[in-house]
Amino acid sequence: MLARRGFLGLMAGALVPAAGLAPRFALADTAAAAPAIVATTGMIADAARALTGLPVTALIGPGMDPHGHRPTRNDILTLSRADLVLWHGLNLEAQFADLMAGLSQKASVLAVAETLPADLLLADPAYPDRPDPHIWFDPALWSQATLAMEPALSVFASDVAARGAEYRASVDAMARYAKEVLGTIPVSSPLLITAHDAFAYFGRAFGLEVEGVQGISTDSEAGLSRIAELVDLLVDRQVPAVFVESSVSDRALRALIEGAAARGHTVRIGGELFSDAMGPEGSYEGTWVGMMDHNATTIARALGGTAPERGASGRLAANG
Repeated sequence: MLARRGFLGLMAGALVPAAGLAPRFALADTAAAAPAIVATTGMIADAARALTGLPVTALIGPGMDPHGHRPTRNDILTLSRADLVLWHGLNLEAQFADLMAGLSQKASVLAVAETLPADLLLADPAYPDRPDPHIWFDPALWSQATLAMEPALSVFASDVAARGAEYRASVDAMARYAKEVLGTIPVSSPLLITAHDAFAYFGRAFGLEVEGVQGISTDSEAGLSRIAELVDLLVDRQVPAVFVESSVSDRALRALIEGAAARGHTVRIGGELFSDAMGPEGSYEGTWVGMMDHNATTIARALGGTAPERGASGRLAANG
């Protein structure tokens, strides 16, 4: 993990306060209304809430796709009133790029994932000059990203460092659980096939081969050759399950199942994974830890491994 000083240096370029302007909320204003902290994704909002103990608005909620989400009038109004804006960057919320560039001229804006060193990032296979943005699926990278958020959030709460250390301890604990249960998948079935290519960091972190039907962006379309290629993999490797995603259509996955069946191999839907969005607000699966618990448990059980039905601490929703 990078030293804190290194992250503070990276912050200088990523967090751009308006010249001559101070945030509308400071630690001295504790009797005033809570600050307006806005995040684009649920993952960032969850971390910011954990680090501050304060309310944080997430613009792109459960079941929503950040790749194609266009800012609404309400989004723009919410962002314009924010004391701090936390967005992911790395082209995840591609439709927000121009808006954030303008907003950074007059408000405090942090592109969380862009604080990470480039040599730790995976490339988008379709665009080698672009990094894969799905860094929250690597617990080590996610911990580093949350550490980079601390200076910006410390303006609004006095115990961010202590809360951050506690949050990262929970990230580490979940990483150990995921490594344990995913390690029980038989060597013959460590192939994870999902609706789109969001799990490369997950595969790198936990030793799984990963294939997505669509590319890194859900705007891409799977052609017939890609479907045929994946059907070959399913049949040749006798993979028992593929996985749908909560924010992506399952149409292409159904085509895989039908293609494999036509060749005499039965493939089932192993479960629904959380990829670009987490579970419902207020639920365990609506936190980063709960999302990872759900995904690791679901994948391990569907691919022939061993994992408790209700997850690491018995908190997963029934049949979840």
